[in-house]
Amino acid sequence: MRNLNTQWQMMAGIALLVGLSGCASDKTPATAGVAVSREAIAAATSAGAADLAPAEMQSAREKLMRANQALAAKDYKTAQDLAVQAQADAQLAQSKANSAKATTAADELQQNIRLLREELQRANATSQQ
Repeated sequence: MRNLNTQWQMMAGIALLVGLSGCASDKTPATAGVAVSREAIAAATSAGAADLAPAEMQSAREKLMRANQALAAKDYKTAQDLAVQAQADAQLAQSKANSAKATTAADELQQNIRLLREELQRANATSQQ
């Protein structure tokens, strides 16, 4: 019986914590989330995502702008959701930019290897004559 009371008390405590955390997140300004999104967009811009992943960057910037508007309107839940989406879009844009740069570097390396092989073949052909 005592064990059952302890379990009910724990479950009631957990339910209370979950309820309080849900209320707190809806009423707390999402300024930290918006700031993190802004930093993610700045990092993606520095990585060249504006040129290499323009659609994702545009989406991230629009969502950040809407998050700021929601924050100003004190709609903190919407602001937090949009900030998270903007951060995800910025990270996707940065990943695409990094991938494009790596592909370009790999292509250049393959081209250099091909040129070196051609020169080596010419040098071998000249020395055998």
